[in-house]
Amino acid sequence: MIQLVRVDYRLLHGQVAFSWTGSLGADCILLVSDTLLDDPVRVTSVKLAKPPGVKVVVKSIEESIKAIRSGITDKYKLFVVCETIEGAVRLMEETGQKTLNLGGTRPGNDKKEIAPVIYVTPEEEKLLEDLKKKGVDIFVQMIPESKKTKF
Repeated sequence: MIQLVRVDYRLLHGQVAFSWTGSLGADCILLVSDTLLDDPVRVTSVKLAKPPGVKVVVKSIEESIKAIRSGITDKYKLFVVCETIEGAVRLMEETGQKTLNLGGTRPGNDKKEIAPVIYVTPEEEKLLEDLKKKGVDIFVQMIPESKKTKF
């Protein structure tokens, strides 16, 4: 059962590995990225950040959607972390999830900051607006103890 879907370009780091995983009671973290699997050194370093007793799985966006839809992930208290907004939106639409946490996106010259550490292109902002119109609760929250801000 999915506990939370989060966008965080850093994927697995202290906030995700310990604050969120502990707060959610997650026993498995699914890292959703179309680029991570192409970099074995990065995969190894990301997996070093995993909390003890928590399984970490890395899959592409398409593989993640297939796994969730198949029901194979239902046995876990699953915390899904997507590297990009585009990937998260696609996963949300394909799996019917209704809650999305924005936790950190990569800054860039073509992006505007819509919340602390949340940078979006006009296209990403439209994707989020469209998702919101479909009834998805989108919020910014860095750690479980901090205040939630609605998108």
